[in-house]
Amino acid sequence: MVCRTTTEMASSQDVHVRICGQEIIKYDLEIKALIQDIRECPGPQSVLMDFNSQVKERFNQLRLRIQNMEQMAKEQDRETEKQAILSETESNRRQMLSNQTAWRKANLACKLSIDNLEKDELLYGGDSTVRQRKATKESLVQTSGDITESLMSISRMMAQSVSQSEETIGTLATSSRTVLETDEEFKAMTGTIHLGRKLISKYNRRELTDKLLIFLAVALFLATVLYILKKRLFPFI
Repeated sequence: MVCRTTTEMASSQDVHVRICGQEIIKYDLEIKALIQDIRECPGPQSVLMDFNSQVKERFNQLRLRIQNMEQMAKEQDRETEKQAILSETESNRRQMLSNQTAWRKANLACKLSIDNLEKDELLYGGDSTVRQRKATKESLVQTSGDITESLMSISRMMAQSVSQSEETIGTLATSSRTVLETDEEFKAMTGTIHLGRKLISKYNRRELTDKLLIFLAVALFLATVLYILKKRLFPFI
């Protein structure tokens, strides 16, 4: 019953890990598609802001899923499965950082496209164009700041993951030393037991020799007594 429960728990954990991995892939693909839309966006500003809002939302969801997968890795019973999931988590973080960089580049490309469009419109004059241009630049500055903040957040997460990996390696090294010390103790105990067995065998042989000597001494004593009795009682024989 206990084995069955343990198996069911392990199976449940595997299912959660797979579902989380599929959601990470889904958000990653959605982010890539939105970044491509931003790169090809000719404007207006409202469309760009909507794209950036969607990208920001997907990044938040992706970050949460990566954190969930890292937590599930810590809850694994076997060290091999834990390290495999942590490795996958680290790969997902690197991919998210790559998407952040692509997001920044796409916004810069879109900014250039909108600037060129505004230059063309400026040839026809109009204060509305100048105001739109100013709003576009302010929005792009804000978006760039948001992206920078996201990159810094990811960098902190990666630094934390590296620190946790170092702690894990230290724990494994300590466990290895403990195993080696235990093995040495077992070898010493084996040598002691072997020596004790030799001593017991030696004492058994000595006991047998002592018994044999006692038997010979008793036999000699009895023979001597019989000889004396014979000489006393039957001197003519």
